[in-house]
Amino acid sequence: MLNKVPEVTLYFWVIKILATTVGETFADYLNDTLGFGLGGTTWVMSAALAVALAAQFRLSRYVPGVYWAAVVLISVVGTLITDNLTDNVGVSLVTTTGVFAAALAVTFAAWFAVERTLSIHTIVTRRREGFYWLAILFTFALGTAAGDLMAERLALGFATSALIFAGGIAAIAVAHFRFGLNAVTAFWAAYVLTRPLGASIGDYLSQARADGGLGLGTTATSLVFLTAILGTVAFLSVTGVDRTERAVEPA
Repeated sequence: MLNKVPEVTLYFWVIKILATTVGETFADYLNDTLGFGLGGTTWVMSAALAVALAAQFRLSRYVPGVYWAAVVLISVVGTLITDNLTDNVGVSLVTTTGVFAAALAVTFAAWFAVERTLSIHTIVTRRREGFYWLAILFTFALGTAAGDLMAERLALGFATSALIFAGGIAAIAVAHFRFGLNAVTAFWAAYVLTRPLGASIGDYLSQARADGGLGLGTTATSLVFLTAILGTVAFLSVTGVDRTERAVEPA
C-alpha cells in the first residue's frame, strides 16, 4: 500500500477547515431546513459515511475524491454524535467535551502502543488506517462539543470563538516552526482545533443575526463551502501536488 493520507500542505488545511464548516452547516441543513430531524439525519449520514469508508479502505493509495468525501461525511457524523448526546440525551457540553477528549486520548494511546507511531505519513496498513479514522471521528465530535461550549455555554459568541481557536492554531504553528515542537504533536493539536474553528465560522455565517450570526442560512453557506471543496479536490486530483507516491514501510 502507498500512504493513504495526503501530504500536509496548505491545501490540506484549507479543505479541512472547509470540511469542518460544512460538517456544522450541512447537518443543520438536513436536520432543520429539510426536516429530516436529528435522528433521521444521523441515520442517513452514517450510512453515507459507511459507504465512503468502505470505498476508502478498498483503495491501496490516496485518491483525493474518495478521501475528502470521507472527511466531509465524518465531519457531519461527528457533529451529529455530539448533537444527539446534547439535544436528545441531555448530556452537558462540559461532559461531552471531556468524554470525547478522553476517547481521543485513549485512541492515541492504543494506536501508539500497537504501532509505535502516530505519524500520518505511515498510514500504509489497514490497522493504522482504522486507528486514523477512529481518531478523526473523535476529533470532530470533540471539536463540535468544544466549539459549542465556547460559543454558547460560555456565551463568547461565534466570531470571538473563531478568533480564539484561530489564535490557538497560530500558536501551535509558531511553537512548531520557531521552537521545535514535535511535528506529530503539532499536527494533531492543530487538527483538533480546526474543528471548532470551522464550526464557529459555519455558525457565524449561517445563524440568524439575533443569535450572533450573519444570517446567510445553512443552505447558502453549505453550498458555497461544498463548491469550494469540490473545486480544490478537483485541482488536487488533476495536479497530484499532495500525493505521496512511494510506499512507506511500517515501523
